[in-house]
Amino acid sequence: MLIERITINTNSADTSEWPFTIPAVRQIAEEGLKLTSPLTFLVGENGSGKSTLVEAIAEAWGISPRGGRGKAQRNPEPGTLAERIGFDATSEGRRYRTGKGRSKSFFLRAEAALDLLEFVSSFNLIVPGYPQEDLRTLSHGEGYLAVFREIFSRPGFYLMDEPEAALSFSSSLQLVAALHDSVQSGAQVICATHSPVIAATPGADILELTEDGIRPSAWEDLDVVTHWRTYLNNPGSYLRHLV
Repeated sequence: MLIERITINTNSADTSEWPFTIPAVRQIAEEGLKLTSPLTFLVGENGSGKSTLVEAIAEAWGISPRGGRGKAQRNPEPGTLAERIGFDATSEGRRYRTGKGRSKSFFLRAEAALDLLEFVSSFNLIVPGYPQEDLRTLSHGEGYLAVFREIFSRPGFYLMDEPEAALSFSSSLQLVAALHDSVQSGAQVICATHSPVIAATPGADILELTEDGIRPSAWEDLDVVTHWRTYLNNPGSYLRHLV
């Protein structure tokens, strides 16, 4: 483990305004967020705060919230949620956050990651730590998996925001296997997802973001799992209210 707890400092903050109006953010500000597994999934409806938190955690750690590797500027923008986030890191985590270890961090967003890697490929650049194959010859999903396997294959702190957007069902299963291998190699990953396939990765902690805050959840108890099961068994039970 690199990070054991995430906190949000509310000093001089107006907690009646965004982002503290998001129940998940408010709860972390009040209680902190304890991480007990090297793989943590944030699951919840649109607007529940998943992406807001993942982006702020990335920037607070020193990674561009737009995706990619660590950025040159260490301090988050003043007045942002990222500026208020703190980490209870292990000694190894503190080492990874500073110096050369900082390059072993990545925020994987499908569009930003593939734009960067296609740029590298287009100029035939050899960049250590990035896939060396020509991603222009791969589909979107194949390229995404190539990025993941190369970058997340070594110890480090990594964040992901809704990776299922680029993946088919079979590719999602490949990502599950890759995520499992990644944490076994010493990585710590926080991933926001809507995918019941990806959230089923063995050994992960699942945190469900709701209108009441954040609650630990078993996979089978997730709202998204219940809805998908019901829909696949009987699509009409939903569609008759829509079309």
